[in-house]
Amino acid sequence: MPDLLLELFSEEIPARMQEKASGDLKKLVTDALAENDVFGEAAVAFATPRRLTLSITGLPAEQPDRREERKGPRVGAPEKALEGFLNSVGLSLDECETRSDKKGEYYVAVIEKRGQPLPGLIGDIVPQIIRTFPWPKSMRWGEGSLRWVRPLHSILCTFDGEVVPFEVDGIKAGDTTYGHRFMGPAPIKVKRFEDYEKKLHDAKVMLDPALRARTIWEDAKNLAHAQNLELVEDEALLREVAGLVEWPVVLMGKIDERFMDVPGEVLSLSMRENQKYFTLKSADGKMAPRFILASNLIAEDGGAAIVNGNERVLRARFADAEFLWQEDKKKSLEKDFLPKLKDVVFHAKLGTVGEKAVRVSKLAGELSAFIPGCDKAKAEKAGLLAKADLVSGMVYEFPELQGQMGRYYALAQGLDAGIADAIAEHYRPAGPADDLPEGPVAQAVALADKLDTLVGFWGIDEKPTGSKDPYALRRAALGIVRVLLERHLRMPLRETAFANAMTIFTHSGFDWRGKGPAAAKDLLSFFADRLKVHLREQGARHDLVDAVFALEGQDDLVLIVKRVEALGEFLKTDDGANLLAGFKRAVNILKAEEKKDGRSFDGAVDAGLLKAPEEQALHAALESARSEAARATEAEDFANAMSALAKLRAPVDAFFDKVTVNAPEAEIRENRLNLLSGIRAATGAVADFSRIEG
Repeated sequence: MPDLLLELFSEEIPARMQEKASGDLKKLVTDALAENDVFGEAAVAFATPRRLTLSITGLPAEQPDRREERKGPRVGAPEKALEGFLNSVGLSLDECETRSDKKGEYYVAVIEKRGQPLPGLIGDIVPQIIRTFPWPKSMRWGEGSLRWVRPLHSILCTFDGEVVPFEVDGIKAGDTTYGHRFMGPAPIKVKRFEDYEKKLHDAKVMLDPALRARTIWEDAKNLAHAQNLELVEDEALLREVAGLVEWPVVLMGKIDERFMDVPGEVLSLSMRENQKYFTLKSADGKMAPRFILASNLIAEDGGAAIVNGNERVLRARFADAEFLWQEDKKKSLEKDFLPKLKDVVFHAKLGTVGEKAVRVSKLAGELSAFIPGCDKAKAEKAGLLAKADLVSGMVYEFPELQGQMGRYYALAQGLDAGIADAIAEHYRPAGPADDLPEGPVAQAVALADKLDTLVGFWGIDEKPTGSKDPYALRRAALGIVRVLLERHLRMPLRETAFANAMTIFTHSGFDWRGKGPAAAKDLLSFFADRLKVHLREQGARHDLVDAVFALEGQDDLVLIVKRVEALGEFLKTDDGANLLAGFKRAVNILKAEEKKDGRSFDGAVDAGLLKAPEEQALHAALESARSEAARATEAEDFANAMSALAKLRAPVDAFFDKVTVNAPEAEIRENRLNLLSGIRAATGAVADFSRIEG
């Protein structure tokens, strides 16, 4: 079956745009063909720095014939309406059919559309796609009107080996492409994708970006291995570099030893961001004085001049970084950098970063009591200095190094290693898979920083809405959830974390205007949602989290998760599933009768009115289960609390099988409803079973 080959050849396409652009080209063309009932067997798109390519195989030779029916006005409709309909379909009244429905007769236009040969259809579709291509940024050049990411030089378009004739802004489609800019610039005639790909490869162009990436990675690893070094993995950089070259040639350069005193993170980031070089490390894990680059040229001297030129550029980059490093080290975090934070606005309604630093310091000190091994004074010091490096020269140049540079400056000034680590790690975790802060001081500052942010934004009522979360508050809450759970920290959120943060805000002059309790309640609900997201990813049920959070005073996340886990295991058993069914039956009866009587049934059970053996047995079981579950819950032994509830299954089943709740005697009915209320109370010691699905 015929195939389509399309290439759009231009000046260099930015690497970051290539993957999406090739995907867009594939989707736009295949969607346009599908709208015309044309489908191929397979479509594949590629991008190099100078071209977008699309190949579609297994296409039909022509578009299939199509039959379209369009409903028209009623028979007897005004002449103007009928005339408009006929003009729109291009038929006469005699050529229309009449049909009827329950409202009467109406006209139907049956339009037979003969399919056109596919080259003609492609010639209509592709120019429109080129003219409206969704580049994030585009330009015009010369006197033409076409907009493209960079000047478009040629269009190659063949169908079944023959040129598809069309023109876009003076550029005629043909069967000619071009190889590598320097190593194969001559025109190349092609007919189909197979000879196109092969001839490009012969002209030093690797069409497939995945192949270019593999080539770069394998060659780089081999060069590193030859020097007993290890290549530092960087998928994003690899994809970007693969988009910068059409024929990658991997080379290794040297870093002057004088620069190796500058922190490795600085050197690596400078190479990555500015030069697109790969970092190497030695067997001891430290950064090696070497780098990897990908050239776009096979040089006659083996790349010596290319390496020399890149080393020269890198020396200039590193000299700037070295200067910033030396200048920053002359200054003190506390005496020089910290005072400047008063000029950095955190948020117009929440003050400066300097004010936030003071709040975080105080809060970290308060939270230290809940973190084993955490020194309060160190937590306060680390909290105060955590943001100080934001005004350093190095972080101004490389914002990604915030925290990391603070650690280096703290150590250079002789501060405690725990404080230095806390400065570096307090931003963690930055995502669901990111590392957590390690030491106790780092944990205290990380929690304090995120809590201060959350409580502050809740105080000014700027909360996430829908998909909008400009201040990354969901991420901050999830970070707190992860730190507390994965570090097993027993810290009540509402009573300790929120309360302390709010008090500190109040002492700093913030006016809660009486909204503090409501803000705390709403923030706890926000944490419940984050916890549900976190636990759902680990396979837990969200309704069980709701059931536990619904209990009064549940704000210890470690304890909540223990309850959720125990509850989940219990409900997997027959006893658990049947007890849940019995609970729901009891609650449904209670709801109906309470609504009917306009009162609640939660009074004490009168043992003297228990006549049936089954209700006597249930009463005894409830008394026993309630006390056992309460003792186990108090001891945080939730497995035993569930075991106590499991003993209710048989008496609950027997009660519903043998006992009529709505007895004719009013006092017996009320007593039995109070007994059912006991089921609700007994299970309520562990979770709110009404929130559990099933």
